[in-house]
Amino acid sequence: MGLQKGKENCITDVDGVKVGHVTLYEEIDDVDTICTGVTAILPHADNLFRKKIYAGSAVINGFGKTAGLVQLEELGILESPIMLTNTFSVGAVMQGTLQYMLEQTEEIGDTTSTINLLIGECNDGYLNSIRLQAVKPEHAIEAIRTATTSPVKEGAIGAGKGMVCFGHKGGIGTASRMVEVEGHHYTVGCLVLSNFGKKEQALFANLNLKNLDTPDGSIMMIIATDAPLYDRQLKRLAKRSAVGIGRTGSNIDNGSGDIAIAFSTANTFDHHAAEPIESIKFIRDDHPMMNQLFQAVIEATEEAVIRSLKFSETTKGRKGRIVEKAPL
Repeated sequence: MGLQKGKENCITDVDGVKVGHVTLYEEIDDVDTICTGVTAILPHADNLFRKKIYAGSAVINGFGKTAGLVQLEELGILESPIMLTNTFSVGAVMQGTLQYMLEQTEEIGDTTSTINLLIGECNDGYLNSIRLQAVKPEHAIEAIRTATTSPVKEGAIGAGKGMVCFGHKGGIGTASRMVEVEGHHYTVGCLVLSNFGKKEQALFANLNLKNLDTPDGSIMMIIATDAPLYDRQLKRLAKRSAVGIGRTGSNIDNGSGDIAIAFSTANTFDHHAAEPIESIKFIRDDHPMMNQLFQAVIEATEEAVIRSLKFSETTKGRKGRIVEKAPL
């Protein structure tokens, strides 16, 4: 039996989580079309550098061009928004995110350390004229500033505008699940940027259009929870996302960048704390709650992929290419 869905079936069901999109679309001429964007995920409303949280990641297949995963793996701490965009725009989005955080936090790089920014990407070059590098730093700033706790807009929006999934129009999808054991209640939410798979791999529908000549593709999976977990446990959650995309039919192909980032909002850490010792509470690994959290990640990831298809619309891109909405 599946777990109960969250109130809005959305990553923002996790209290405090905010999501913002900036979508870029312009038919320039018969060849070039800008069809791309930026999506920002903010774990809470406070200053993310000053109030850090635990996070973990899982690189299921490393064909990706992310920024910030090395330090996240080493320290298990998230101190910036999580930003999603296209492959050639990681630098621009990183620059914009840095500018935003410097404006918000005068001590970064001056009286204290630098900041680790976290940027993920998928290749939208089938529909988007990616060589034009249309995403600019100001688009990243706008996505952060307009982020809201409202239900997330899904489909061909933000970073998902130009993405293709199972031969149909993919993009942004989200879902959530509730877990409860012995009177303890927690929420798990997942947001995906889907850009992977061939039509014959889909296990959830009969997708009968012809295959498109697209690369192997990628998927970014962002998992949020209010369950008290620390970085090692969050890495375990992130790993379970592989089961979720496997249920949809993904083979995790050679050229696919399949990367998951999981964070918990339960504990925050003051960057300027003077005490050398931190104390936290966390769920025991052998408690039945952990298995429910794993199940929640799997179910939410699977549904988020399907919703990324369900809420997309047929999109025309560069060279007159058209990617159809999935028949869901």
